[in-house]
Amino acid sequence: MPSAHPAHIDHDRRRVLTALFMPALAVATMWIVLAFDEVYHLDLGRYGILPRVLLGLRGIVFAPFIHGGVEHLFNNSVPLLVLGWFTVYFYPKASGRLVLVSWFVTGLWVWIMARGSYHIGASGIVYALAGFVFFSGLFRRRIALMAVSLIVVFLYGSMWWGALPLQPEVSWESHLAGGLVGSIMAWYYRKVPPAHVPPPPQEADEVEVAEVPADSDPGDEQATPKNLPDLRGYDPTTTSSTWQ
Repeated sequence: MPSAHPAHIDHDRRRVLTALFMPALAVATMWIVLAFDEVYHLDLGRYGILPRVLLGLRGIVFAPFIHGGVEHLFNNSVPLLVLGWFTVYFYPKASGRLVLVSWFVTGLWVWIMARGSYHIGASGIVYALAGFVFFSGLFRRRIALMAVSLIVVFLYGSMWWGALPLQPEVSWESHLAGGLVGSIMAWYYRKVPPAHVPPPPQEADEVEVAEVPADSDPGDEQATPKNLPDLRGYDPTTTSSTWQ
């Protein structure tokens, strides 16, 4: 009798790598854009979000790919990879919609409400991912997902200071909007089952009471459903910037 299942192990490994593919592709694209901006002096910051200026609406589309330098992009790259992987791996049904909604809703919020500077960077999406992963674990009340929420707090708990207007060069408006959008979407998708996580005890252990056979003895207490036992169980703040 074999002691291991190589096919099952390979399948799990592929799922891990597949969940990392889209976040890695997005981060690689951002680094390519930054390289072209630095080498050819394209001054791409002007394509960021410029609040309440009609031309500034284009920044809603372009701003997440534009960064002010290597440090700025690095501060976004690591959490995008980590939080992006968490989201795609555990919540594949909601991950794509989360990114799209946080991308455009956060950008529109910044265009309407933010200060009159060019806002660039993917921080709105980063904060949306953090809020979504953290609150999704709490709302679902599953041990594995709550452990992921604790990891998010441990790694990126301090980033929430970036949602306060403490540093004028930081787009705290993007951070705040992204965090709110991610948290709201975590509540909205709270009933969507996560992937690769066992169901809670009340779902896994619940059994149906079998019907009493027609030919059973009415006086047989062991065949009476009311005597069957109840088997149900108990259940970093500089990730975006403004550009003058």
